[in-house]
Amino acid sequence: MRKADLVAAISEKTGVPKVDVLVTLETFFKEVKGSLAEGENVYIRGFGSFVIKRRAKKIGRHIKKNVAIEIPEHFIPSFKPAKVFVEQVKANVDSLPKDNYEEDEDED
Repeated sequence: MRKADLVAAISEKTGVPKVDVLVTLETFFKEVKGSLAEGENVYIRGFGSFVIKRRAKKIGRHIKKNVAIEIPEHFIPSFKPAKVFVEQVKANVDSLPKDNYEEDEDED
């Protein structure tokens, strides 16, 4: 589902014009980004949390030059789904065809 599909679905279910739904959705995204940029996490009960994760300093390798480089400590945004949300997905995912979802890949 893309953002346009989400806007259309919300508009259809609520009767609110698409342009108003789009403005609301864009404002929501902007507020979440702004809060995370200021170091403040966003918690939405029953849905999940947008949090900031710290990545420790580590040594990497510049492949073309074959030299070790230091990757400094940095922070990244992350989403942690609520327990209720995870349970709902787990309950319904068994009935989906395999090509509707991606295999779990380790991000670290």
